[in-house]
Amino acid sequence: MKQVITAIKGTRDFYPENMAMRTWLYENIKKISQRYGYQEYEGPFLEPIELYAAKSGEELVKEQSFVFPDRSGELITLRPELTPTLARMVAQKQKQLVFPLRWWSFGPFWRYEKPQKGRSREFFQWNIDLIGLNTPEADAELLSVIVSFFRSVNLSSAQVKIFINDRKLMEDHLNRLDIPAERRSVVFRLIDRKEKMDFGEWQNYARDEGLDTSQINGIVNLLQNTELWKESTNLIRIFEALENESAGEYVEFDPNIIRGLDYYTSTVFEAKDIGGTVRRSILGGGRYDDLLAAVGGDPLPAVGFAMGDVVISLILQEYGCIPQDIYAHPARVLVTTFSNESLPYSIQLAHQLREKGINVITYPEATSLNKQLKYADRMKIPYAILLGPDEIASNTISLKSLSSGEQTRIEVSEIDKKLLPLLVGEAKS
Repeated sequence: MKQVITAIKGTRDFYPENMAMRTWLYENIKKISQRYGYQEYEGPFLEPIELYAAKSGEELVKEQSFVFPDRSGELITLRPELTPTLARMVAQKQKQLVFPLRWWSFGPFWRYEKPQKGRSREFFQWNIDLIGLNTPEADAELLSVIVSFFRSVNLSSAQVKIFINDRKLMEDHLNRLDIPAERRSVVFRLIDRKEKMDFGEWQNYARDEGLDTSQINGIVNLLQNTELWKESTNLIRIFEALENESAGEYVEFDPNIIRGLDYYTSTVFEAKDIGGTVRRSILGGGRYDDLLAAVGGDPLPAVGFAMGDVVISLILQEYGCIPQDIYAHPARVLVTTFSNESLPYSIQLAHQLREKGINVITYPEATSLNKQLKYADRMKIPYAILLGPDEIASNTISLKSLSSGEQTRIEVSEIDKKLLPLLVGEAKS
């Protein structure tokens, strides 16, 4: 027996029902992005390793990226994220672009991680960024985009929440704990991993990184202070702006949010499922004011976020937020074929209906009518047009509803008047 070749571990096959879900997600993302005036763009799937080595973080580059040499020996990476690509693209045309710049995209990415619930090695990701403004209100705009998206897919603030922090606020308190600036990235990674590790294991990890007991206790106390945001003018203004946009109920301060990527400079945030069973972050982002300079451009302030399709799809399914009509039939009507002699008439009629904007399938084989109708039913096509010798001779068609079994004879000359309103009207309803 032949063995079927399977997909590569961590990748997904998008059968039509899966593709329908992905398309629906993309359409909601596109709608919300454009509502805020963001323009769609895309970058290459392959990038030089140096692009990520500069600022993305050691773990992402060395442990999670697909890296291989091309035929010239240069190390190439399947893109694990898009922000460095965006920075490079902006730096290349910085003098020609109009700022503030608002861009978004939705495309595939790759990370060499252990596949599990909510995580795959190949995934699609929504990236959206605002470049050229350094204000808390710009950060609040991105948070408002997220809230608008959640509302558009019927996720409430009791189900999902955006948790926000400010790295500059945390840096100020780390200074008070006598943690030097050159140790900040290590401590930020330590904070980022705290909720993912057993507390005793986390303490040992902190000691291994050179922190003493006083510093560890200071960090623990810091991460328990939910009123800390009141010391940050940046966060105060963000929350005020969110209230003005009626988005505040979705956003909450959490000092544990720090983000693992090294290029974040101030505001950082993550969205999480708080009412269900999915324990992975839905999205993450923040402010990255130094990244353009790191890839050769002039310094520009920027803020953005990324949302993968895997976790949000799980959450939408769990809460029953995916409309069933996205899995609709591939066509409104099947034009049947009675015989080889009638086939040209079926093809002509199908063409005529397609010209009128109706999605039509023709059965291009003279087989039993029962077989053709069973096919239409299994494909969830609501109507079939019967075009046999009687219909051809009388210049009519017979329209059969596959749900009710009702059959109606329609004059060919009255197709526009009687058939099209029925098909188009139901398609829109």
